[in-house]
Amino acid sequence: MSSNRRRNDPREGEVQRITTAPEPLADDMSRRQSRYLIQMSIRVVAFLVAVLTWNHIPMWASLVFIVAAVVLPYVAVLFANAGRERDDDGVDYLVAREIGPGLEPGGLGPAPTAGRGPESDA
Repeated sequence: MSSNRRRNDPREGEVQRITTAPEPLADDMSRRQSRYLIQMSIRVVAFLVAVLTWNHIPMWASLVFIVAAVVLPYVAVLFANAGRERDDDGVDYLVAREIGPGLEPGGLGPAPTAGRGPESDA
């Protein structure tokens, strides 16, 4: 047996599925950053369109662009801070470890000796 293996691994014969592995943190952060930058770019474009076309298009259209420029930062921050998606498929990624028995059932130290302690009749 190799020294790199865990002792008492109940899933020794089980094959791991790579499709259930969570996305690496670096990939997750990169994806969220690029999404945030795209949304902020759309915000800048909406603001510039509103300013540059203020007198050339109807007022309500310019106001729609301004509202979009005001609301997009809030939405972008919500999506950027949403964090990693949780996968609730019921697969445990950590193996539960069993804690062995203690020195004495129900106690934290060694058992009291006969004739000493509150249990004795002496």
